[in-house]
Amino acid sequence: MILIIDDDSAVRSSLTFLLKRAGYEATAVSGPEEALEVLRAARPQLILMDMNFSLSTTGEEGIQLLKQVKIFQPDVPVILITAWGSISLAVNGMQAGAFDFVTKPWNNLVLLNTIRTAIEISEQKQQKQVTLNRTEADHKFHFDKIVGKSPALMEVLSTVSRIAPTNASVLITGESGTGKELIAEAIHTNSRRPDAPFVKVNLGGVSQSLFESEMFGHKKGAFTDAFLDRTGRFEMADKGTIFLDEIGDLDLSCQVKLLRVLQDQTFEVLGDSRPRKVDVRVVSATNRDLRQMVIDRSFREDLFYRINLITIHLPPLRERREDIALLAAYFADKQTQQNGMSPVRFSSDALVFLEKLPYPGNIRELKNLVERTILVSGKEVLKAADFEQQYQQTMVVPPAATTNSLEGLTLEELEKESILQALRKYDGNLSHVATALGISRAALYRRLEKYNIN
Repeated sequence: MILIIDDDSAVRSSLTFLLKRAGYEATAVSGPEEALEVLRAARPQLILMDMNFSLSTTGEEGIQLLKQVKIFQPDVPVILITAWGSISLAVNGMQAGAFDFVTKPWNNLVLLNTIRTAIEISEQKQQKQVTLNRTEADHKFHFDKIVGKSPALMEVLSTVSRIAPTNASVLITGESGTGKELIAEAIHTNSRRPDAPFVKVNLGGVSQSLFESEMFGHKKGAFTDAFLDRTGRFEMADKGTIFLDEIGDLDLSCQVKLLRVLQDQTFEVLGDSRPRKVDVRVVSATNRDLRQMVIDRSFREDLFYRINLITIHLPPLRERREDIALLAAYFADKQTQQNGMSPVRFSSDALVFLEKLPYPGNIRELKNLVERTILVSGKEVLKAADFEQQYQQTMVVPPAATTNSLEGLTLEELEKESILQALRKYDGNLSHVATALGISRAALYRRLEKYNIN
């Protein structure tokens, strides 16, 4: 049974009709007192509730009722209903324990998807959660692109296996080079949409001026140089999954535009005023601390709650050293096959050496080191000395004269100094700089722009 709490009889009738057509049993009440009476007698699957029950529009009644609901039925998911201009109230509700929020007028398809997702996740939480082992994971799911069997990684894959079949929005966090895109792809591959598009968008590489055209598309003649119609990324991803990488790099003005389409899954193509609807599952990723960015007011709190219904944190490679040998062998096999080379093996001292490295660039750094060593050495048995030689050549070592001056610098200042030193060492060769720092070229470009390095 789904409990509807709203003082507007038209809203109650509309929601009751919608839910019954979708196969749910629905009970509707007009206010807090009647709602609490129902909750004392029964446990609903889910609660849909308005934020205001009188002439007041502060939302205090809704927050108070939500707190009472959580006392009576702490495990029942609550979806808040609010006006678009009152999203800040819904954010307060999310902080008080609500599962999600929808805005009036709602999109029926989006609302039903949100309800279905909330119920599925609630049922999963009630079941005893058991961490997968690697054999079971490979047998039941599609994780063939993800290498490793460490407890930290298997915990991640267990979470992916549970939430992939739902439509929940997912935020993947972790340092650069930990494999966030692979996890996003695994969520899509193991979802109910595996044959639909998986569209990747690097938001860090999308300029503010081109954001709407890139994401929502444009019609011919919509602006200067718009010589042809363009299909936006959201339309490309219809019925599938859109992966919003580097979402922490998105400008505040673009965050507002993104929030609107995530809210009701409708958008307008530039040059065309007709709203278009899409059905997409949203997976985002960042290596930044979005909670701190919300506090600093550089990331919208309402967008933060919209994208992180489920959060998956990828551990850095230094916290899953059991996987280093497996990853190294995987990268070696791929490299030799692609270049028509004889298979290579690692000596025991080579594996010991690889497992002791700090890996600030994580898996991407290990991949670059293995591939570079194979190509340069040309050997079929790689020893520690082979890897050590390549590792030392790419290390960025601060000059002795400046080592002491680094003390007291902020993390951003240290990062800028590391980039400058790498640029000097490799004479401005950005490919070599990115490899030495263990980051992608795209990430390097963003940092060069961030620190105004020409």
